[in-house]
Amino acid sequence: MRALYDVPAPAKLNLFLHVLGRREDGYHLLQSVFVPIDWMDTLHFERRDDGQLRRHDLTEPLPAEDLCLRAARALQEASGCRWGVDISIDKQVPSGAGMGGGSSDAATVLLALNRLWGLHWPRARLQALGQRLGADVPFFLGPGPAWVEGIGERLSPVALPAADYFVVKPAVSLPTREIFAHPLLARDTRAAIVEDFLADPATFGKNDLQAAAQALSDEVGQAGRWLEARFGNSRMTGSGSAVFAIVPARNGAAAAAPGVEAQWLKELPAGWVGRLCRGLEQHPLSGWASD
Repeated sequence: MRALYDVPAPAKLNLFLHVLGRREDGYHLLQSVFVPIDWMDTLHFERRDDGQLRRHDLTEPLPAEDLCLRAARALQEASGCRWGVDISIDKQVPSGAGMGGGSSDAATVLLALNRLWGLHWPRARLQALGQRLGADVPFFLGPGPAWVEGIGERLSPVALPAADYFVVKPAVSLPTREIFAHPLLARDTRAAIVEDFLADPATFGKNDLQAAAQALSDEVGQAGRWLEARFGNSRMTGSGSAVFAIVPARNGAAAAAPGVEAQWLKELPAGWVGRLCRGLEQHPLSGWASD
């Protein structure tokens, strides 16, 4: 195999995000449900025979040493593989949004190179490597929606009802470190169990990071109010700044009509981006690593 083209890297939403405490090493203990959505980056891979790792930015420029190159290097070193790769990235998921775009790209790199380089590593081995790159990376290695605990490394598959989400990313991007250090961050939410969430996924819980994010930027609150006015609900995902609403069925049907989503997008303030997204029952690369 010499190349893989049009390989997807989906974003995710946190349907809730609770902070239960903090470990002695400073990492926060979390509970959340992650769902992949059909807002995606697209990556292309061409194998190199000289062992070099190169990245090519097809849209917005990325940092010189981003998670994609770090993921490729980590897999190359851990496997002892002599191949290299050219990675081209069509970046569509907004950065600084709390949607996991960089972590998803890194996971797609691991899955694609596992196939392109003929390594045949099982999912668990890739996830152990991915955890060293970032807490969200193991989730994006599949297979789909998950109940998340610990610092993000403990994943349990969870079946979710089909849902549409309208996702809004304000112009501002928020520094995750400042949010986790903010005095408004609650760190004592009581632990829940999966059954609590499944009893009413649409209304369960909250995002414990949202108050801190709104204190740092009123745009997060503005986005929430914009969504509340149209869909009757809103919640920030991750550490923000993106905010989403579950689209009620009647609006979901209307959204399928030509021009409805376009009209919502016209109503967004300048510099904001948004998209009507579908929650995915499976990661699109769920079959690319064995269990």
